[in-house]
Amino acid sequence: MSFGIHMEQHRQALIVRLEGELDHHAADSVRTQMEDAIIRGNVTHLILSLKELSFMDSSGIGVILGRYKLITSRGGKMVVCDASPAVYRLFEMSGLFKIVAIEPSEKQALSSLGVVS
Repeated sequence: MSFGIHMEQHRQALIVRLEGELDHHAADSVRTQMEDAIIRGNVTHLILSLKELSFMDSSGIGVILGRYKLITSRGGKMVVCDASPAVYRLFEMSGLFKIVAIEPSEKQALSSLGVVS
């Protein structure tokens, strides 16, 4: 299956919509694209919308942790939303939800960050 990434900025929050399979094949590209968008857009907060993400392995967790560190170093927050049950379980098992907030939808994620779309 292929992988897709779509990004949209709302004020200082970057919404990243991931679809398909985030594995070692896609990890480097995702890492680079997200980092470029964060730096170029002067982004403070990051929202990861995982509604269309069907699979993620440890490479994907590494990408997310790295962007989490980048965002927090800029004084911002990261929020995950719309995670499928399988991806949600992976986040639970890896302990990511201990450091990253989760919201049921993009709208609620934007609201939790105080960003009006």
